[in-house]
Amino acid sequence: MSIKLNCDMGESFGIWKMGLDDEIMPYIDMANLACGFHASDALTMNKSVLLAKKNNVIIGAHPGYQDLVGFGRRSMSCSDEEISSLVLYQMGALSAFCKAYDTRVSYVKPHGGLYHDMMNKENVFRAILSAISSYDKSIELMILSSPKNEEYALVAKEYDITLLYEVFADRNYNDDGSLVSRTQSNAVLDNEEAVILRVKNLKEKGTLFSVTGKELSLKTDALCVHGDTKNALEFIKILRKEISE
Repeated sequence: MSIKLNCDMGESFGIWKMGLDDEIMPYIDMANLACGFHASDALTMNKSVLLAKKNNVIIGAHPGYQDLVGFGRRSMSCSDEEISSLVLYQMGALSAFCKAYDTRVSYVKPHGGLYHDMMNKENVFRAILSAISSYDKSIELMILSSPKNEEYALVAKEYDITLLYEVFADRNYNDDGSLVSRTQSNAVLDNEEAVILRVKNLKEKGTLFSVTGKELSLKTDALCVHGDTKNALEFIKILRKEISE
C-alpha cells in the first residue's frame, strides 16, 4: 500500500507560535494548512504556502469552525448553508495565496470539530461536499477511513468529488473504526514502537488494531502525523523512513 504522510500545519497566529513547520515540512508529502478560522492568519498562510511549494509538498485546505479560542475543536451549531459558506470562504482564502505562487489547493481536510461532525452527520458531510463541488470538482476531500468508506464514497459521487482516506498514526481507535475521544485518557497512542508497528501493518496488510485488540481493515491514502507533540520531528523522521522503505 502506498501511503503519504500528512500533517496539520500553518497554525501559528500573530505572535503565538505553533508547531515546527520549517523543520517538519521536508519530511511530509501533504500539508493541511489552516485557513484563519481555527488558527493562522494572512501572513502565516502566505509563508506556509511558500514553504510547502519550496519542499514540493501537496497543499490541502484545513478549514474549521470559526473558533480561535477553542482551536476549532468544539462543535458549533451551524446551518448547512453556514457550513458550506465557511468552507468555501476558507478554501478561497488559501487558494488566493496558492494562485499568487503558481500552485493550488489539491484537497480539503476539515479540522477538529468540523472533521468529527462531518464523519457523524450526513448533512455536514454533504454541506462540505457541496462547497467543494461548487468551487472546483478536482479538489479531493480527506475523511477518516472507516468500515463505512463505501457509504461515504457513494454520497461523494453525487457531488463528483473524490475522497482520500486518512488514518491517524498516534490516535487510538474504537472497535467501530472511530477515534477514541480526546476526553478519554487513552485517546493518544504515545508508545513509539506501537506506532511504528501500526505503520508496518498498514503498509503490509492494510489493518490496525483497536483499543480492545480488534483488527480493523482500513484503506489508507494518508497517514496523519502531528507536528506539535513532544519529539515530533524525530518521530516524523522515523515514520518517513518506515513509509519510504
